[in-house]
Amino acid sequence: MSEPRPSDRHDDSDPDETFAEIVDEATQRDPDLAVIEAGSRTLRTSSGPPQGQEVPARPADPEVDKALRAVEQELAGRWGETKLEPSVARIAALMDVLGEPQRAYPSIHITGTNGKTSTARMIEALLGAFDLRTGRYTSPHVQSITERISLDGSPIDPERFIEAYQDIKPYVEMVDAQQPYRLSFFEVLTGMAYAAFADAPVDVAVVEVGMGGSWDATNVIDSSVAVVTPISLDHTDRLGATPAEIAGEKSGIIKQGATVVLAQQPVDAAQVMLKKAVEVDATVAREGMEFGVLSREIAVGGQLLTLRGLGGEYEEVFLPQYGAHQAHNAAVALCAVEAFFGIGAEQPGALDIDTVRRAFASVISPGRLEVVRSSPTVVLDAAHNPAGARATADGISEAFGFSRLIGVVGASGDKDVKGLLEAFEPIFAEVVVTQNSSGRAMDADELAAVAVEVFGHDRVQVEPRLDDALEAAITLAEEEDEYAGAGVLVTGSVITVGEARLLLGRH
Repeated sequence: MSEPRPSDRHDDSDPDETFAEIVDEATQRDPDLAVIEAGSRTLRTSSGPPQGQEVPARPADPEVDKALRAVEQELAGRWGETKLEPSVARIAALMDVLGEPQRAYPSIHITGTNGKTSTARMIEALLGAFDLRTGRYTSPHVQSITERISLDGSPIDPERFIEAYQDIKPYVEMVDAQQPYRLSFFEVLTGMAYAAFADAPVDVAVVEVGMGGSWDATNVIDSSVAVVTPISLDHTDRLGATPAEIAGEKSGIIKQGATVVLAQQPVDAAQVMLKKAVEVDATVAREGMEFGVLSREIAVGGQLLTLRGLGGEYEEVFLPQYGAHQAHNAAVALCAVEAFFGIGAEQPGALDIDTVRRAFASVISPGRLEVVRSSPTVVLDAAHNPAGARATADGISEAFGFSRLIGVVGASGDKDVKGLLEAFEPIFAEVVVTQNSSGRAMDADELAAVAVEVFGHDRVQVEPRLDDALEAAITLAEEEDEYAGAGVLVTGSVITVGEARLLLGRH
């Protein structure tokens, strides 16, 4: 088995100098960064239950499982998450008849293209460590629909999920009868989450958008903190063809007087975000300026970080996640929680370092560079667009000492599949293309045709069934000597990763 390898370097440089270098590098990468700074205000001038709940399995009780399947079937009969009528009118009507449950608690709202769910999990862990009861709403799910709604760091149990649906069902039907279109699958789930959080009750909700921002169903909350993870091209048919156009839609979650935590962005996207912040008098904290990653070192099982937040430096923070992108997600999450507590603006000082360390050490993120098998090592990652694939490729190259890596790729037909495959081409010795059970899945033969363009005939194998694809990839990895260190990466879609997790016995 090839294990994550410890770093052979130690960063002994002065943290202030290191941070200055980060800023300098960001400026060199984005020559127009000075424009971004114009007009912005910054925050530097002005223990709950531990994370540890894996993805839940099907209910053991046959009756509960039957009831959950009935709810899933009813939800599946509605518009799916990729069929949209851009409006918050329906979800607003539902919130109205439910008594505005989303206003019963403060919230942190997260948008962006990549890293939203991992960042949400980190924010949730930090808030829980500071003794706040949390509700988290994320999408899509890896294996179980109940993952989407979490309380205190764990998915709600199936009985509670069923109850949440039954509680709002009469009101959903009432709104359906009054609107031109019925509430969608995602809108109903959002209503369930907001109602469940109010019933719990939670101290704070961590809410990830489904798609976009302005007209996303989640955007009926008035969050004091808006988080924007890195923006890149995805869902271009609905959100726009450039980062700036996509940012325009995603900036819709920034509310009057809120705090915006902005991850590193393409310059045109950042300009749009800053313009919106000025319009609504929002305070801005920017990665590489007000906060960031000072240093990181590969460690067994993850990485050791020094982060700069709004309240100062946080040293020796262990994060059990791989990849530079996860370190940046951690910096964003830390800043969001600092902003939520008023650190850097309303009160001086930093968060308690021991609590921060304990929180980050507890973070799990299923399906994100997740090791699920050894001999050979099988890693799962839900990258589904080129930017995410590049981050995954960098992360696996850095953290694992694979001598030969076999890819298993099952992608959705509405994604930039060629860009995805091109991002993985440098690290895959061979690729086994397949398809998952989703109706959105690209046909394996169509995917193979694209893969051949990228990899050539000799490096592509086609196995339409995912179980056969996994077996073929593992066999290819085992062809090397037992101690040679070959591995398998399963990727291309959250659904592919979830189904692979089940096939490989992870529940």
